[in-house]
Amino acid sequence: MAGLGDPPGGTPEGAPGGGEDEYRSVVFDESFVRAARLEEFSARERLSDHAPAVRRRTPLRRAGLSRQALVLLVLIAVAFGTAIYMGVRHPYQSPAAQRSVEPVRMTVVPLAPQGKVPGADDAAHLYEHSPAADFRSAAKGVPLPVHRSTAHFSDDQVRNALTTAKNYIVRSALDPGVLLGGEVRSVRVLLDPEQLDQFDESLERPAADGRHAPTGWLVRFDPARTELADAEIRVHGSLRAVESDASTLEVSADHTMVYPLRPAGDDRAETSLFTVRRELRFRFDRDDLRLHQTQLVASYVQAGPLDCAEDSADRFRPLLAGRTAGTGAPAGTDPYATDSATALCGTLAASAQPRV
Repeated sequence: MAGLGDPPGGTPEGAPGGGEDEYRSVVFDESFVRAARLEEFSARERLSDHAPAVRRRTPLRRAGLSRQALVLLVLIAVAFGTAIYMGVRHPYQSPAAQRSVEPVRMTVVPLAPQGKVPGADDAAHLYEHSPAADFRSAAKGVPLPVHRSTAHFSDDQVRNALTTAKNYIVRSALDPGVLLGGEVRSVRVLLDPEQLDQFDESLERPAADGRHAPTGWLVRFDPARTELADAEIRVHGSLRAVESDASTLEVSADHTMVYPLRPAGDDRAETSLFTVRRELRFRFDRDDLRLHQTQLVASYVQAGPLDCAEDSADRFRPLLAGRTAGTGAPAGTDPYATDSATALCGTLAASAQPRV
């Protein structure tokens, strides 16, 4: 008796034995049928149209491939758009497109005393009898002013500019390492990179040309001749921030610093006071604000008591207690040399000295 899956007459002669079908391993599932290239017409279609028994299928589109192609096109478009945007607004501009920074304009005016420089055994006594009696000590004398946002800069950005300017003032005029040790890195790191060449050249080749005087950048003394007689340096002054245009903040600083000094290595010598008045103007663009750096635009310095015959461009060499200014005139200046600033010298008023 034939099995359920066998023909009624049994397995035909010559066919594989045991009811094995050589195509039984092929699975004719729905996807296989749908993918077939030929499709048989129905009986109704063959009767009505007298068409061939089969027709060729239209190849089916693969939806998955279409979606992948669409995603690929979108990614290419995004990448292309990003490349164009970064080419226009790239934060790291080429050297040709970088902003230019003005060189610092500086003037250093030595102030000669009218008589002997007053002295005392301690700095406190001198401060008490001088205009610096009410000055505050060191960085406390450089407070941040009340500030607010501007049309194009936030309150935080204005504070950032004022804080960076204060840091420059404190490091360049109140740090003992800078005053006597020749340490300048703490000041240098605050400058815009475009000004570093001018700063370095000023220290390597000092000149009283209005561009390369180290004392226009910072306050420093000759350690072979002078030392601090007391750690307390008195300071008084002000800071003011304004918006100069939509991309620039400017900070004006005006401070007077008073230093107690004595001859180097002589603990028994009398102390005298040395006064420096500095008017500085700083500029900040948005890169400077982000990097906590500044452009020093102008520096106007008055300092004394000094001998006008001494060179004050490199280091200050103060006249100490009991000393008087010499009769020598400043080094000659050629008025026909357009690259050289005119030598300046002033007189230190008696009212600026301690009354002892």
